[in-house]
Amino acid sequence: MIVPTIGMIGSHSAEEIAVAAKSNGLKTVIICQEGREKLYARYNKHLYDYIITLNSFGDMIQKEVQERLLDLETLWIPNRSFSVYVGYDNIERKFEVPIYGNRMLLRVEERGPARDQYWLLKESGIRIPRIMKPDEIDCLAIVKVQQKDRPLERAFFYAESSDDYWEQGNTLVKDGVITQKGLENATIEEFVIAPRFNANFQAYGLDDVFGALDLVGFDDRIQTNLSGLLNLPAREQMKLNIHVLNEEVGHKGVTMRESKKPLVYEAAEKLLIGVKKHFPPKMIGLFSLQGALTEDSEFIVFDLSPRVPGAPCVGPTSPEMRRLSLKFNRKIRSPLDLCMMDILQASEEDRLDEIST
Repeated sequence: MIVPTIGMIGSHSAEEIAVAAKSNGLKTVIICQEGREKLYARYNKHLYDYIITLNSFGDMIQKEVQERLLDLETLWIPNRSFSVYVGYDNIERKFEVPIYGNRMLLRVEERGPARDQYWLLKESGIRIPRIMKPDEIDCLAIVKVQQKDRPLERAFFYAESSDDYWEQGNTLVKDGVITQKGLENATIEEFVIAPRFNANFQAYGLDDVFGALDLVGFDDRIQTNLSGLLNLPAREQMKLNIHVLNEEVGHKGVTMRESKKPLVYEAAEKLLIGVKKHFPPKMIGLFSLQGALTEDSEFIVFDLSPRVPGAPCVGPTSPEMRRLSLKFNRKIRSPLDLCMMDILQASEEDRLDEIST
């Protein structure tokens, strides 16, 4: 029986992954980047059995680093930082370490490629916002643009017409917030005026043992400088002349009325079918459907995270943790506990190849 070492990149959700791994008796290895390692190598070194510090995250694709990970029998847990800093081509073609999850699915998170998340959501029969071109803007739209020199962050602005779009977009280019190329590649979505919910799920590799999926809870994002701006009365907001940034800096737990929960379950089940059809073998591990719940009881999904969502608030704030503890007759403190349960069962049954790619 092979008991894997749980591997992760030192960013985004590494603490959350490591706590679950160690709590479930698994060893851990973390790849850190020089200058960004203190949180892991100093303040939380008790969470990591092996710490590998590199000049840059991208260096982990080097042969000697991969050989070290393979020697440790590493099973890698992907997060957003892993996708951004290592790159999809490297992950799909050069990264030889087994990944808990579907490595071919990570690329769909990017907007723009032919088979991106919008394509997958539509193919799965999930309602998404209307996507527009600049000259098609006929309602309030949210514009999502890559921030200049910041691969993990996007700049957002809101436009109600084509003229409004170009005026704001060109100002952001002039002020160095985005690039002209970024503006040309921007995604323009119908803005859904409704409360937001990040619906987080676990899809099991061993679905014959644990079932297809479980809802683990809901969260919403805390964003700068938007969240700070919204703390001001409207009169004070109007006095400011600043660019609004939807840069994620935290999460907060939220709940949804029981009568509305079937809507998100239905969306998740549709996604599992779509993934199995278009990105075999299937969805494995945690994923998130970020959407808005309209007054007409429609769950409109505008973002898919096909990997660990990185919302540590879900564990302590979600009522679903108590439900899942009863379901499995063991204490479930974090959504990542479900990943570790899947991994440990696969290890015991010599089925690690069924939960990894």
